[in-house]
Amino acid sequence: MQAGIKHLALADLEAGLENIRDSPKDQGVLDLIVSRPEEDAREVMELADLDTKLGLVGDTWQDRPSVRSADGKAHPDMQITIMNSRVAALVAQDKDRWQLAGDQLFVDLDLSVENIPAGTRLAIGSAVLQATDQPHTGCSKFSARFGADALKLISSPTGKELRLRGINAKVVRGGEIQAGDTVKKI
Repeated sequence: MQAGIKHLALADLEAGLENIRDSPKDQGVLDLIVSRPEEDAREVMELADLDTKLGLVGDTWQDRPSVRSADGKAHPDMQITIMNSRVAALVAQDKDRWQLAGDQLFVDLDLSVENIPAGTRLAIGSAVLQATDQPHTGCSKFSARFGADALKLISSPTGKELRLRGINAKVVRGGEIQAGDTVKKI
């Protein structure tokens, strides 16, 4: 745990759910772009390229094995991970710590199952992403970085319905994105 940061208790985390539920439904903002150039390394990017084959250019998604893919290689429906900025702000408590979640894109947009079902397309900058049916779940690293209660919340029925851990997506049209871009359901 980072010095000075105390993990929030479950009751404090649950108190933030109303703000998360108030996330924009159709159009929001891309607040942060993070590349993972190697395991446990993070690079905040102001400007990035999304590619249909590589995902986020400069990220190591394509090098990461997946138990969910038939061949054990990087799963094509897990190219890009997207987390709600309001959730990141709640669990991380400091924007400098958002990147610890391990996601590449942080958006102020309702990512709930109801609002962004699999197949929904999102336009960001000149790129288009598509939400996939691959679940994005919490792990021991998430718990270590944000606390056991944060993992309990995102893993709860409410957490899964709201997709507090975020969503997986794939790039269907490559393009350039930058922090501050509009994120729009299409």
